Amino acid sequence: MLFFVFISCFSFIFLYNSIYLKPLPHWTSEMRLVSPFFLKDLSIATIIRFIRTGFYSLPLKMSFKNKSFSSKVVKFDDSSNISSSGSCSNSEMSLLDLPELVLECILERLPPEGLGGMASVCSSMRERCMSDHLWEKHLKQKWGEVIGPAAYREWQYHILYNKESSFFNQPEQKGLMNYLAKLWPVSLIRSNCNNDRSSCLKMKHSLPIDSIMSWYLALESGKFWFPAQVYNRENGHVGFLLSCYDAELCYDPKTDTFQARYPPHGRRAVAIETGVTWDRVRSAPIDTSPYDLHTSNSLNELRPGDHIEIQWRRNKEFPYGWWYGIVGHLELCDGDENYCRCPESDMVALEFNQYAPGSRWRRTIINKKDHKEEGNEGDGFYAGIRKLYGDGEIRTWNHLWPAAVLE
Repeated sequence: MLFFVFISCFSFIFLYNSIYLKPLPHWTSEMRLVSPFFLKDLSIATIIRFIRTGFYSLPLKMSFKNKSFSSKVVKFDDSSNISSSGSCSNSEMSLLDLPELVLECILERLPPEGLGGMASVCSSMRERCMSDHLWEKHLKQKWGEVIGPAAYREWQYHILYNKESSFFNQPEQKGLMNYLAKLWPVSLIRSNCNNDRSSCLKMKHSLPIDSIMSWYLALESGKFWFPAQVYNRENGHVGFLLSCYDAELCYDPKTDTFQARYPPHGRRAVAIETGVTWDRVRSAPIDTSPYDLHTSNSLNELRPGDHIEIQWRRNKEFPYGWWYGIVGHLELCDGDENYCRCPESDMVALEFNQYAPGSRWRRTIINKKDHKEEGNEGDGFYAGIRKLYGDGEIRTWNHLWPAAVLE
């Protein structure tokens, strides 16, 4: 028995040593780069630095002396001339010859600027980098908090009535838009339009206008106006503190802020505000017109201490804004939780503690049973109520709390 065990172990050791001592082809050391395990050591910072420090100055091909690959690729050279020679030499490997999983994971890690740089390399890479699933993540990460159903409808309206996009026709481009100039409108189109009209039109329409990438770039361009809401409108005017009003916004890529246009208030002209920061912008939580009363469905749930937003307008010619408040106790209640019967009443007290005690804006009473617009020309008109459930919204309002009590 021991003899057979000894023979088996000896055979295994001999075979192992023979394999270990046999030299492997030298190209196997380079093949490690295309292993999925390579992704564990691939940092996003390295990829970004690779894109920003001269993507076009680096070779697209890796040398494999004893391996041959081919890839049908239409490439752009640095002079914006298109080469359709079509194939790599037998001793080189194209970027597109990377395993599908590796290439897809690299693209998913790239920021928008990186995808724009990759897309300008060749036609095959362009198709990959324009995929909706790659851009959907970037759209949600950067724009998810400020665009909603109303903004999407505005974009669909633009697609329907604008066959061509003019968002990229700008004389000076920087960052992501600089990469896109290599792909679509300005530099390549101008250089080719004089010689080949059909080539010009083909290049200009290479980006589908109904793609997520196209919507992302329209938002980034600084030319697309979309509906959203702005906290503390008109640079925090004292008359609008702790409120949120509907507006049309346009992004300013130079300052990373927004320009806002507010609808007219009666005879008052359209108000325009610049330099609106990201923390003051949100998508409308209720998809309704600022002139329509919101039908509240949470009135019977209101309890003292709940955080709410309520529609208010100065007069009936004005649009509603959303104002932050807290549910308080009725006058006959002493505030003791053990004996509080406020939730059972048909009336609910709303408090706006940013105003000083005794101010006419400090407190109001709303009828829950027969809820409709209530008020007068002196105190304004209160309308729909929206209960706040998420801590994020409450933190946003607390962040905007005025430094001094309002009169």
